[in-house]
Amino acid sequence: MTGKVSLVGGGPGPVDLLTMRAHRLLAEADVIVADRLGPGPEAIAELGWCAEVIDVGKHPGHHPVPQERITSLLIEHARAGRSVVRLKGGDPFVFGRGGEELTACLAAGIEVEVVPGVSSAIAVPQAAGIPVTHRGTAGTVHIVHGQGPLSTATLAALGDSTVTTIVLMGVAGLERLVADALAHGTPASRPVAIVEDGHTDRQRTTRASLGGIVAAARETGVRSPAVIVIGEVARAGLLLPARPSEPVDAVRVDALA
Repeated sequence: MTGKVSLVGGGPGPVDLLTMRAHRLLAEADVIVADRLGPGPEAIAELGWCAEVIDVGKHPGHHPVPQERITSLLIEHARAGRSVVRLKGGDPFVFGRGGEELTACLAAGIEVEVVPGVSSAIAVPQAAGIPVTHRGTAGTVHIVHGQGPLSTATLAALGDSTVTTIVLMGVAGLERLVADALAHGTPASRPVAIVEDGHTDRQRTTRASLGGIVAAARETGVRSPAVIVIGEVARAGLLLPARPSEPVDAVRVDALA
């Protein structure tokens, strides 16, 4: 009897941000194929789930298990009659390659269920007190993968003061992104916030203007995983109190209390 594959969004990391359906499928799974982001093997072990855990997590510049092999693992275990959960950080369909895995499993005749997760694009800024939309400030959200060139749509979003641009996986390409945005007319004064390790005890936020964020990130040693927020919603003091007399290019680092 052929098993089933569930593509489960693990959210930004804490297990209590998993959906109830995700909890149930993880508890019932025979095999969990887990990413680095989202609930990791340690969190899975703490919850007492008895599934075999296969760690296929990727690190910047280091992908020990190629995507093709990950897909093969899902199909192999399902064909062996096992209940397989592909546990992904954030949401499976937001830069998670969930669509590719869904297509491959269906082509192999494997039943697939997709379970949405809390996307880090929204949850991580929120953890730092940054709303991705805010009445009178921003009414549109543009989410972009930070490792590729900026599209015409992204350049337009960056130049629009009513749009919040969320950059995922963009720390390595920050300098290029900023240079391209400035070269195409985005104001250097546009607020930027970089939120590292959202929803963990290591969370911190670095704020500066677009013109000063590269130097700020270098000074504070910004590292992945991080979500970059560009737009007026990232302005210090929008929701939470700002430091008095803070200049626009100041480096502001907020640690999680």
